[in-house]
Amino acid sequence: MDAINTEVHNAYEVIKNGGIILYPTDTVWGIGCDATNPEAVKKIYALKKREETKSMIALLNGDRMLYNIFREIPETAFQIMDLSEKPTTLILDQPKNVAANLIAPDNTLGVRLVKEPFCYKLMERMKKPLVSTSANISGQPTPKTFAEIDPEIISGVDYVVNIQRDKVCKKPSTIIKLTLDSKVTIIRK
Repeated sequence: MDAINTEVHNAYEVIKNGGIILYPTDTVWGIGCDATNPEAVKKIYALKKREETKSMIALLNGDRMLYNIFREIPETAFQIMDLSEKPTTLILDQPKNVAANLIAPDNTLGVRLVKEPFCYKLMERMKKPLVSTSANISGQPTPKTFAEIDPEIISGVDYVVNIQRDKVCKKPSTIIKLTLDSKVTIIRK
């Protein structure tokens, strides 16, 4: 078994039991868990010392997962995803089938479709979206490398994925808020 499949297996075993992981995403190192498990989501808020009103995002591995989480998806969402040349997080209205404490107070959820092999394969195994939030204590800078991650974060997760530790992270994703009436707001370029 290659390194990615071994790590997917190890991470899945932790996540299916309600654990949280530290893992490489298509952008920065992230802290994640099963996006449908409110207790696991709560552990991430506690570890990051983050208020639960500051929502986190969910990674998805395809349109099927997207349709499982949102009743309605504006056509513009697909156009943005098709045209984006870099990772783009979309904040969409009225999510369902995820942990209530992952949903923002305005009833939205940020999601990003990823093709990065580790995340993609892990979600394929989970058959659920994966929470993703930067691997830092709330208010501190986002680490650009694994070596910059606060030891408190590393010791606070249930599993640290053992691939891409030498990777220098790209900047965080673009964030675009898209309402059901197709109003588009760029939150972070």
